[in-house]
Amino acid sequence: MRLAKPRIAPLQDAEFTPEQVERLSKSRQKDGSILNIFRTLVRSPDAFRAFSWWGGYIMSRNSLSARDREIAILRVGWLCKSGYEWTQHHRIGLQSGLDAAEIARIKTGAGADGWTDAERALLTAVDDLNRDHFVSNPSWAELSKHYSERQCMDLVFTVGQYTQVSMILNSFGIQVEDGQTVDTDLRTL
Repeated sequence: MRLAKPRIAPLQDAEFTPEQVERLSKSRQKDGSILNIFRTLVRSPDAFRAFSWWGGYIMSRNSLSARDREIAILRVGWLCKSGYEWTQHHRIGLQSGLDAAEIARIKTGAGADGWTDAERALLTAVDDLNRDHFVSNPSWAELSKHYSERQCMDLVFTVGQYTQVSMILNSFGIQVEDGQTVDTDLRTL
């Protein structure tokens, strides 16, 4: 976590306006709770609506497999030093077919042993985007051997979305939910 406390506090239930309640209606967890990211972003209801629509595309309608999507998101969270992102997507990654050892390897990236050629190409492209905001020609050529044109586009969309999410989380100081623990390498810097 970049900050030990929020710069912008998440709203409590009693603080929600009727418009905010409406915007949050599809953002509740199975247990009825609302994540701190949503409690914070809904302070700007129109931005939250647009953010939710695009995030919904990335999380459930893009052409990457859930596993590949989570490899990319976790790598972005790690590179952006986003403790909240890493913590949330560690759980989602496990639900999407990754195991704990694979998630740990994401910290090392494409150079770690055990990745398939496709996963290595995906991780290399994520690193290119993080470093240069551009997938290099050699990386694109390798990525294209394993993924369709639409999947390559969706990878860039996913990395862009989660880079933005990491910036939001880090800059606003959004804290993990009660009971969650942040990776020791991503605790308050």
